[in-house]
Amino acid sequence: MTTSSRRVLDILTTSLLYLALIAGAVIMLLPLIWMFSSASKPLGEVMRIPPTWIPEQPTFDNFKAVFNQVPFARYYLNSIVVALIVIFSVLLSSSLAGYVFAKFEFPGKNLIFMMILASLMVPFQVRMIPLYRISLRLGLNDKLLGVAFPWLVDAFGIFLLRQFMLTIPGELIEAARIDGTSEFGIFWRIVLPNCKQALSALAIFTFSWNWEEFLWPLIISSSNASRTIPIGLQSFAEQYGSNVHWQMAGAVVAIVPLLIVFVALQKQFVEGIAMTGLKG
Repeated sequence: MTTSSRRVLDILTTSLLYLALIAGAVIMLLPLIWMFSSASKPLGEVMRIPPTWIPEQPTFDNFKAVFNQVPFARYYLNSIVVALIVIFSVLLSSSLAGYVFAKFEFPGKNLIFMMILASLMVPFQVRMIPLYRISLRLGLNDKLLGVAFPWLVDAFGIFLLRQFMLTIPGELIEAARIDGTSEFGIFWRIVLPNCKQALSALAIFTFSWNWEEFLWPLIISSSNASRTIPIGLQSFAEQYGSNVHWQMAGAVVAIVPLLIVFVALQKQFVEGIAMTGLKG
């Protein structure tokens, strides 16, 4: 095969690959496009057959109805507060534990780390009842701290930060110790600044997982004082199941923060994953 023929074949193969990827992306995005479209239609147009992808009579009344019928603003605030609590706690605990496992030697270190990793294989349903009983004992029932309680420490976060910190040269830390820098100073001034990408990736992971969490908030919340967005959507769907256009508007309101975070921080997310360096 000549060079020109090989080049044509490479171009054709690449083009077909991109076409397949574009087709797959369009198929994956169709439900999202339909949700956004239905959120700005009256009910009659949503139920029309054949369906219309572009609203003929666009309206924002659906969004007004969502906030008027249920305390969606309260659910939003609760979700934001819980997400901030969990993100702060996970980043702090994961970075401290990751630093210890990556840069210190002590008896049983590998065994403890393996036990932390093994906890990832325990389904949440197994831990749910003990966590609920502990929450009741601590008086966290129907409180935002109770909603955040099971996720304050994350085994995956410890693993991610530990793997990333293994790539930080030990000579840099030893030089700081020789200069008389305290361990906390080393952690705060040297280790954390070199882990920005990994911390950003972990923050995005934590936010997305926490924002979508449904089962635990359903169990621990008994009033609007601690209900989050997923519980609010479920309650809204139960009351107004026939109003599909309102449900679509509620879903759009719930998913917007995730889209904003992904669009705004996708560079940090990709860099964090690429630079994690899964070294053992």
